[in-house]
Amino acid sequence: MNTPLDNILQKELIEFDIYFSSLLKATKSSLLDRILAYLVKRKGKKIRPILVFLTAQMVGRINQKTLRAAALSELLHTATLVHDDVVDNAMERRSFFSINALWKNKAAVLLGDFLLAKGLLLSLEHEDFTALLLLSKAVKSMSEGELLQMQKARSLDIDEPTYFEIINGKTASLFSASCAIGVASVTNDKQIVEYAGLIGQYLGICYQIKDDLLDLGTNHIGKPIGQDIEERKFTLPLIYTLQHCSSDVKKELLYLIKKKKIGHKEKNRILEIITLHKGINYATAQMSIYQNKAIEVLANFDNVPAKDNMKLLIDFMVNRTH
Repeated sequence: MNTPLDNILQKELIEFDIYFSSLLKATKSSLLDRILAYLVKRKGKKIRPILVFLTAQMVGRINQKTLRAAALSELLHTATLVHDDVVDNAMERRSFFSINALWKNKAAVLLGDFLLAKGLLLSLEHEDFTALLLLSKAVKSMSEGELLQMQKARSLDIDEPTYFEIINGKTASLFSASCAIGVASVTNDKQIVEYAGLIGQYLGICYQIKDDLLDLGTNHIGKPIGQDIEERKFTLPLIYTLQHCSSDVKKELLYLIKKKKIGHKEKNRILEIITLHKGINYATAQMSIYQNKAIEVLANFDNVPAKDNMKLLIDFMVNRTH
């Protein structure tokens, strides 16, 4: 997924790619080297490094500390993705085979551990303690969010406040930390760092709600729809529908979700019910609320070109098609 800022931050992202690749070379294990080489080829969206660079520019000039912060955010993000694929038994990631699909779960778990350790050492060696603290808190929140989601999915007991608690942990926390460490790489002003973290939090919530909508086929290009339904993940459109439909419709929805195999017929019926009860409309409206909150916080920053770029990214996130 290319963002509008790929060209604006072209120089920084090229430098980032070179630096990030250099961090994942020449280990003591030839197996690990092969896996890392494969990982580097699967270039991700780099949303979190983009957030680090962009927020740094809103306050000052990008420097080596900023570059390390971007690398740290991507290392920790990649580690969590590798571990997530093991937990979800996912065979693909971004149209590539997942690490666990090619090298099995044990190697994937150890790779995730290696990436986490690499990130910790990178920060400690350069005494980037603020970045390490903020991102460590984010990873803790991500784990708690994922576990809460697993717990609630088993009992089919997720209401809207719980949903937002989950996505604040599993998605928004790393967006928030990435924005905060970008600013922290160029200033010690704690208030400004906090504002940046808020922008990231609101943007992360928008990003997750958009994922919910894309899974239902809304402006969707790319991966098959209904993956969240298959995995029995309670998205915001579904939660809203369950809370605002009749008892008979709720029974039908829960029956369909509980089925051992959820096929096209079941997915289509679930989507039909959600659409009929305005679940998609509600989720879209909620996403717009958080989009506006993020833009409001931008008023606390002075650099107009960088603020405009951030607004461009926020708008892109809520209008993306994959």
